[in-house]
Amino acid sequence: MEWFSLPPLAALRAFSAFAETSNVVKAGVALNVSHAAISQQLRALERHMGVALLDRSGRALRLTREGEHLARGLQLGFSAIQTAVQDLTVSGAQRPLHVSCTPMFAAQWLMPRLAEFRVLHPEVDMVLDPSGELVELTPGGIDIALRYGSGDWSGLAAEMLLQSPMSVVAAPDLLDGRSVSSPQDLLDFPWLEELGTTEAAKWLVSRGVVDALRGPRVRLPGNLLMEAVRGGQGAAVSVRAFVEEDIRAGRLVDLFTEDDTRGYHIVTRPGVLRSQARKFIAWLRKHRQVPNAVAEDDTGDN
Repeated sequence: MEWFSLPPLAALRAFSAFAETSNVVKAGVALNVSHAAISQQLRALERHMGVALLDRSGRALRLTREGEHLARGLQLGFSAIQTAVQDLTVSGAQRPLHVSCTPMFAAQWLMPRLAEFRVLHPEVDMVLDPSGELVELTPGGIDIALRYGSGDWSGLAAEMLLQSPMSVVAAPDLLDGRSVSSPQDLLDFPWLEELGTTEAAKWLVSRGVVDALRGPRVRLPGNLLMEAVRGGQGAAVSVRAFVEEDIRAGRLVDLFTEDDTRGYHIVTRPGVLRSQARKFIAWLRKHRQVPNAVAEDDTGDN
């Protein structure tokens, strides 16, 4: 394609609109510009091409034979563009919004709030994929991932949603009066971990504990994990925000809490997001739990 040899797109659009309406005023209305602007674009197109496209000898402008030839070509071209754009936008709008998060986050944070989003945006169909595995965000696949970490995932855009450190917790009955003063004291405890994660092992390594866990380890879905911890079946690593109420009520004991700035992030691929994704992110921002953060809504979709 020899792009530099083509006339300006604005002039071609003006000419095609005139050919369709046979009237500069109607063409201007169609393109939301003045009829004078249409006339100016028509003359500019003729100068660029060096061809008389319009017959100005009568009271009304008419297409010349060359103008009719160009009009047919533009109609085919612009119709093909319009069809392709509609195919893509309609298929994108019909595809459900696909959100990935851990079962723990879904059970403890997202599901108790999701009914509000459904009321605000009943037109948005969703697929919620609760998985402990780190998923890949690809075009036509997962739109948004809600991930815990520091937010430095290469090639992705990340925005803090819920800032909260990790805590090691256990039920008072599990402790049974035993003193826990260092991470090494936890090696004989039974441990509970969310499927697809290795929080316990990672936490112990981060605390300088090189000995392997000697107690039994059970992996289970995140939506079942906290009930098992409250029931005294084992110690677990959890996001502090998810266990604060249990700690205040005495159902769990906070054994250790990391002092850091990690948390759950809204993670997307860089670039333009679908309308459904923009609406969901705007709603998430209104529930943001980050110190000194200000909720923002820049979707343009109401």
